[in-house]
Amino acid sequence: MVHKKKMLALILSFMTAIVCFSGCGQSDGLRKIKVGEVTHSVFYAPQYAAISQGFFADEGLELELSNLQGTDKVMSGILSDQIEIGLSGPEAAIYVYNEGKEDYVEVFSQLTKRDGSFLVGKEPNESFEWDDIRGKTVIPGRKGGVPYMTLEYIIKQNGIDPVNDVVLDDSIQFSLMAGAFAGGEAEYVSLFEPTASMIEQEGKGYILCSIGQESGEIPYTAYTAKKSFIEKNEGLIQKFTNAVYRGQQWVQQHSAKEVAEAVQYAFPDTDLDILTKVVERYKSIDVWNSDPVLQKEPFELLQTVMSSAGELKTKAPYEIIVNNRFAEKAIQTVK
Repeated sequence: MVHKKKMLALILSFMTAIVCFSGCGQSDGLRKIKVGEVTHSVFYAPQYAAISQGFFADEGLELELSNLQGTDKVMSGILSDQIEIGLSGPEAAIYVYNEGKEDYVEVFSQLTKRDGSFLVGKEPNESFEWDDIRGKTVIPGRKGGVPYMTLEYIIKQNGIDPVNDVVLDDSIQFSLMAGAFAGGEAEYVSLFEPTASMIEQEGKGYILCSIGQESGEIPYTAYTAKKSFIEKNEGLIQKFTNAVYRGQQWVQQHSAKEVAEAVQYAFPDTDLDILTKVVERYKSIDVWNSDPVLQKEPFELLQTVMSSAGELKTKAPYEIIVNNRFAEKAIQTVK
């Protein structure tokens, strides 16, 4: 949750921690748009494919991506006008709306439809069951974030008390989770790709299950912006959503190897074989939306997960938080 007393620290962190890169082969004259990512992962392959295939350029846009390493930092960047669009969990938009802000944040385009992380253990276990984590330590991410809440929700669904039956160590910063797991005493960690596969290749851990398969469909990652920005820049938001939709369709229609080749520029330190394996894994669990519309049922499941975690006392209205107008138009008009 974005707390007012933490805002200044988050803004300062944002200003010092930005790592930007732009799309391949884009020329001058494009409208540059500042987009903050919650993390940098193959999980967002449709976005990177939309860049490399020139879909944003076709719309007259060039993305300036910033890896902000946290939904709270993405939301801080949006609220302080340091970025124009955020790519993160929609839960942040719910938190901001419930704080009573007049210029709240709207979700206008969904990218992923289930958790993209994998449970990684210290030992291989082809017959893994959730009961195996009883009495063990798991590194789940930041408390209040969707990765943490989704994992906690699954744990409860499997009859495990997340307070008394397992240790959820939320003290580790997101970007340091893999290293803390590899060098520490925690038996399990929740990791995104390609980090999970790289840890496995190095023999430091073993992928045991897909958290997204266990949780079901949930609007895990989406594009958000302030209501005022959307109202003043409807044409830009439509062009942006058009490019996202083309990226989603392209990923659906191409092989894992083709997708891996299209996004490799964004992961220069990752071997193509690993990228291909990661894309295959994500395709196998149907992690990506085929269009940018955020449906009501998954949105309500997200709020159920948040309520179960004790992070949400009042549910936010779907019709206000979610603005599907641009996504629906993209589907109708983009060929």
